[in-house]
Order: sequence, then C-alpha cells, then structure tokens
Amino acid sequence: MNKKFILLYVLMVAMMASSYNKDGVITDDSEQNGTTESHYRPKSKSSKAECNRVFEYTPAPGQFINEDKSGFAGEKTASEAAAYALKRMSAEKYVSLGGFGGYIVVGFDHSIDNYGGYDFAIKGNSFDGSSEPGVVWVMQDENGNGKPDDSWYELKGCETGAEGYIRNYSVTYFRPEEADAPVKWEDSLGEKGEISRVPSHKQDYYYPAWIKEDSYTLSGTRLKARNYDKSGNGTMWVNPPYEWGYADNASDIDRLIEDDNTAAAAVPNHFRISDAIDSKGKAIKLEWIDFVKVQTALNTQSGWLGENSTEVFSIYDCNMIE
Repeated sequence: MNKKFILLYVLMVAMMASSYNKDGVITDDSEQNGTTESHYRPKSKSSKAECNRVFEYTPAPGQFINEDKSGFAGEKTASEAAAYALKRMSAEKYVSLGGFGGYIVVGFDHSIDNYGGYDFAIKGNSFDGSSEPGVVWVMQDENGNGKPDDSWYELKGCETGAEGYIRNYSVTYFRPEEADAPVKWEDSLGEKGEISRVPSHKQDYYYPAWIKEDSYTLSGTRLKARNYDKSGNGTMWVNPPYEWGYADNASDIDRLIEDDNTAAAAVPNHFRISDAIDSKGKAIKLEWIDFVKVQTALNTQSGWLGENSTEVFSIYDCNMIE
C-alpha cells in the first residue's frame, strides 16, 4: 500500500476521534477550552434536575453561621459542613454563604447542556428591597475525574465591567478572640472592617466553627454595593436589585416571575451557560457544564440587618423542569 495513503488515513482517523462531541457531530475540540476528549455525561431515566452533591461549602462569617435556627449541629470538618449544606438544599431550605466571598460548589448526576437560553436556575429568597447578589461560576469536567478541579468561568451579569466591579478581590477574616465579638477583616485593597453582631442572632461566634485556622482568605468578584438607609436614622435599610445575572437577586429579568415575593419565598434566578467568560473577560464556548459555584458578591452591611449574605435554597437543571 502507498505510504502516503497510509499516513493520510491515520491522520483522518485521529482527527475524527479527537473531534467527536456529545451529539455525535464532528467538531473541532480546539474551540472548546482546548479539551481533547469528551467527558460529557448524558441524562438517564433516573437523572434528577437538582444538584446531588456539595463538594465544598465555605461561607464567610455571618449572622446565620453556627446558628441552631439554620440547622447547624456542631459540624467540625469541611466534609461535615458540605453534608450539612446538601441536606439543607435537598429539603429546599436555605444555606447562607455569609459575607463577601463565601461560596458553595455543587455537582449533578449528569452534564447540563448549553441550549443557548436559560440552562439552570438557583433559588434564593430575594424580594423587593432585599437583594443579596451572588456571582455564579461554572466548570466543565475537562479531565473526567468527577471533581471540580478544572477551570472556573464566571457568568457575566449586568455589572460585568461596570464601575465598582472588581475581579480577583480578596478578603481575609480573623477569628474573634472572645465570644460575642465581631469578626474583623482586611481586604486586598488595604481596607479594614468587621462583620458586626446583630441583636437577632446571638450565637457566640459568626466565624465558621469547622475552620481551624485563626484566619482565612476568600477571593472572587466583587460588585459595587447599592444598599442604603432609606429612613436616614438607621431604621429602614434597602438592598436594591441588580438588573440580571446574579443569584438571590430580585431581578425583573431572570427570575421570570411578576410578583415582588414579599413573603420571601424560595424563587429562582435563571442562568445561561453561554454567558461564561474567561479570566480576561472574553466569551468562552462551553457546550455543557458539570459544576456550579455561587459566591457572595458584596462586601457591605445594612445596619441592624447585618451583612449582605447570599442565600441558596437549590440549584437545578431548569430544562428538566420548565
């Protein structure tokens, strides 16, 4: 057989093998994050819309952390904290992410497809005048090991690139030396502050009990705070909504409901995988994702209401439900 023909045949087979995607269509994998192999996990008859695993739950200090009313039962390790969060969300009860940078990472029993529209949803308890936005990140299981250890991509929202929008912002929290004391912090801009105590949450410590270190640092994207004291005397604080793109946010666009949710029920914000951007802010093409991270986006307090902390009730593949 002609040697040139053999070489051409081998090259064609290799190209076809490396270009196969989830739909059996020949594509160029170089367009998809540089991955060379598909680890897409199709839905099965037993697949559930809701996330089925919490890989990490690391909140910032906050008024709901370590509190019996929030279901904490003396968790002493990171794995116990993750199990706590999954149990809460499986019953559609809120999990608080605390102040800026607090986060939760979840996975599903299938890959979530990018249909071009809304692909997944996150339930929070935002209502008119009370938004505590969380930035959303997505990841594809590029190495196929079932763990969220590949590249995170932020989902852009209305504030991306706007005034006060800061990527790679960090806050370090310090364990209080005594009970009933505020949690002090210092950020990557050199500013200092504290997570203050509030009268309605009297547990000894707002610093997560299972974090053994005397300080820890959380990093992510910060949005410009919009909260203000409407009364002028500290009695009526308002946390206005952001237009779109964030969890626990009373958006008129991505909540897809028409009421103000004055009862503070669990209601979803909806998200598009096609809004993913890379570390330089450029659009990134992902045909599906496997992991979602939600992270508190504000570093601010609203007087007696305490810190702005994103709450999450559930995260699910909305195209399996709606």
